[in-house]
Amino acid sequence: MALIAIYTVGRLNHPYDHPVSRDFYEFGYKVMRQAYVSGYLIEDFSSEAVTFSKEEKGNGYPVVTLTVWESLHSLYRFTYSGKHSQALRNRSRWMEPNHEEHLSYVVWWTEKVKDISWEEAFKRYDYYIQHGPSPFAFDFKHAFDEKGDSCVLK
Repeated sequence: MALIAIYTVGRLNHPYDHPVSRDFYEFGYKVMRQAYVSGYLIEDFSSEAVTFSKEEKGNGYPVVTLTVWESLHSLYRFTYSGKHSQALRNRSRWMEPNHEEHLSYVVWWTEKVKDISWEEAFKRYDYYIQHGPSPFAFDFKHAFDEKGDSCVLK
């Protein structure tokens, strides 16, 4: 059974120890707790000691996540409901605005959790930036099913 991985990247407006950033992390804890309770989150990779690729460098303070989910639809539903949906609505309070040239996430299919790594996430992200969406790396607006066919998420 194929699994779905998602790598997210953003930049905090304030230093990590700033009260607004601490609020972001406190809310993020609640989001991740809801993700685990959902039963669809398979793996959450720690971002400690991650060396950022050049795309993550720049203004602001980088924040990245890498998770593996049971299915594309469960990931999509989680993203746009509950605590995570609330976090997206409040994003501008914590994060720098997304510019058109900045991709905030990339999604891809995998057969095994052990094939997922930060290096793989950076590779998929860079591929999307250079080539656009494909079955190798995509977003929700330009999604592909596990067979590589275009699909629409609702």
